[in-house]
Amino acid sequence: MLSPKKVKFRKTMKGRMRGKAYRGSSISFGDYALKATQCGFATSQQIEAARITINRTIKRGGKMWIRIFPDKPMTKKAAETRMGKGKGSPEYWVAVIKPGRVLYELTGVDEELALKALRLAGNKLPFSTKVIKKETTL
Repeated sequence: MLSPKKVKFRKTMKGRMRGKAYRGSSISFGDYALKATQCGFATSQQIEAARITINRTIKRGGKMWIRIFPDKPMTKKAAETRMGKGKGSPEYWVAVIKPGRVLYELTGVDEELALKALRLAGNKLPFSTKVIKKETTL
């Protein structure tokens, strides 16, 4: 699973996901990409599950880039614990996803296979996504 080696603060506030993603919203490396159309949190397990799905579908044929990284700790209190006594301990890591963010990129595979792989990967994520293609300028 992906997680940061070192963070400045162990626990963070949940925050708000307002607006669109301007950074990381265009295809930079590959020819096909999976783009988020809703906001949400992608856990490190979900990111890994989608990565495995893409690799199995393309049979390690092309090259893939993961454009997101889970750098936000999510805390959780133990089950059946009374209120109070502070914030829970960090349990897992999430990446904050805003609409328009490119999540995965692919190159080196034919279009039909790339679209299938990215569509299947999108099913593993808790928000809606769409597959986009790089515009070729002549």
